[in-house]
Formats: sequence, structure tokens, C-alpha cells
Amino acid sequence: MSEVTQALEELYRRRYTHFRNGLATLTHSYDAARDVVQESFARALRAEATFRGEGSLEAWVWRIALRTACEYRPNALEAPLEDWFEPALPEPERDPALANALRRLPPRKRTIVFLRYFADLPQSDIAAVCGISRGTVAASLAQAHATLMIELEGARTGT
Repeated sequence: MSEVTQALEELYRRRYTHFRNGLATLTHSYDAARDVVQESFARALRAEATFRGEGSLEAWVWRIALRTACEYRPNALEAPLEDWFEPALPEPERDPALANALRRLPPRKRTIVFLRYFADLPQSDIAAVCGISRGTVAASLAQAHATLMIELEGARTGT
């Protein structure tokens, strides 16, 4: 068994729930997300020879997972990451105010928020997945936090 295969198996065992939760925001279903995670890791295993070790293995698998989840859309693979999908809470009825506030974020910020808090990716991996700088990730998260705080406070007070 190759070193990459072992690392992929360990990544799957250690981070499966984070992949499933992150992809559920895209598929809007935990069942569909489970299938996407399994297919994504199967694809990663088949393509392990293409992983050059530049950057994080997890970020590389996330790129595969996002493409797997989005490939049904025409021309999705040629579009920028934030245009591939519309992440949303898989169970919006549990917190409608948060679901609405997240939906109102610009696509790139929403994508970054979901990768950070639902996929639990560090900023460096988010930067690699999205093809942007780590500074842009940090700034986007700070701006998203500020926007969400305002939106949620307004929803709480009814303003």
C-alpha cells in the first residue's frame, strides 16, 4: 500500500464527518453528502498518482469532492469555485434566521464560511481549495462575521 493510499485512508477515518457535513451544505442532504464523500475518496484513490505533495492532501481531496458534488451542472468545472454551487444549511428550519443570513452573503464569502465552519478547514486549506490567498480568506471571514452579526442581531430584535 502506497504512502498516499495510507494517508487517504487515515484522512477518511479522521475527517469523514467534516466532509459529510460540509458537502451536505451543497447537496442539501446528509444522505447525498455521504454518497459524494465515498465517491470522492474512491476517485482520490484512483488518482493518487496525480497528487504531487504540493499543499495539503485534504485540500486536494476537497477539490475532488466539490467537483464530484457539482459535476451534474453544465459547465460547472470551468466556472470559478463560488459559482459552482449555492451552499446552504441542510436543515434550515432548525435556525431560519441563520439560514437567511447565510443565504444573503455574497457567494465567495458564503463558500468560505461553509468551508471553514461546516467542513472545518483551516484558512490555508480554504485558500488552496478556492485558489485565493490566505489573506483573502481571513478578510472574507472577518467581513462575513461582521455581516452575520448585524443580520442576526436585526433578526433577534426585529429590525
